Amino acid sequence: MLLIVPADPLRPRRPDDHFAPETRAARAAGVAVALVDHDALARGDDVPRAVSRITVEGEAVYRGWMLRSERYAAFAAALAGRGVTLRTSAEQYMRAHELPGWYPDLAELTPRTTWTVGTRRADFERARCDLGGGPAVLRDFTKSMKHHWHEAAFIPNLDDGDAAWAIASRFLDLRAEDVVGGLVLRRFERFAGAEVRRWWIDGGCVLVGAHPDSPHDTPPADFDPCPLGASIAALRLPFVTVDLALRADGVWRIVELGDGQVSDRPVTIAPEALVGALFTDPAARPPVARPLSLGTARRATP
Repeated sequence: MLLIVPADPLRPRRPDDHFAPETRAARAAGVAVALVDHDALARGDDVPRAVSRITVEGEAVYRGWMLRSERYAAFAAALAGRGVTLRTSAEQYMRAHELPGWYPDLAELTPRTTWTVGTRRADFERARCDLGGGPAVLRDFTKSMKHHWHEAAFIPNLDDGDAAWAIASRFLDLRAEDVVGGLVLRRFERFAGAEVRRWWIDGGCVLVGAHPDSPHDTPPADFDPCPLGASIAALRLPFVTVDLALRADGVWRIVELGDGQVSDRPVTIAPEALVGALFTDPAARPPVARPLSLGTARRATP
């Protein structure tokens, strides 16, 4: 097994500082580590050179910064040419990383959503009307601009088409060439408390912790890590994270699903815990959990 992490841009023989703790944990556990040039991967201009330092063959897990789906596919292809197979295929990465890949299978567990392919206003208008009036949250296939909440993320009322498009236009300005896929509209739901991030490997929940944005807001004492197993396992994705939040009416809701390779680890989860889960014999992992029942999805049953 091999762990692949980004190299430090200024010191290419060392791991990026952000992933150094996981690198140390992997090496201490006897897992080989290889470095890649993330900037070259993200540009897509010289992918073979970006992976040229990798000399170990076999199955690998990437832990690093986000890559566009097409860049990840080129990364996977370049690794295959060196005898390395990513545990998460390019198709699986795209399904986890981009909202339209996972939303249809989890639609009942997450806010209602519509989206466009591309960023034309005419397509946005169709998506806006399809979702109906009321408040919504705007994003693209992979990312929101939540730190620009009132100017580029939150739409108070979808009935006001011009105001909604003004928010979308600001979002497009801020994201610029980084926009992925199209414009996504999510029905706004009011949540109480911080998000919880759960880590899933091969359909089993292996870690439960805080969201990286609020790392010290640990899950409530009665948080049950078991439900959702059947729903996540049905996706057939090898390594994902699921962010949940407690809605104001006491129902736990999925806020986001993401590919685990590019999901940030909060500082309150030890790197040894994540690395240990990633490289544990599958037979030693916990069994797939029971399905979530929406009718009983209350505080004690997220």
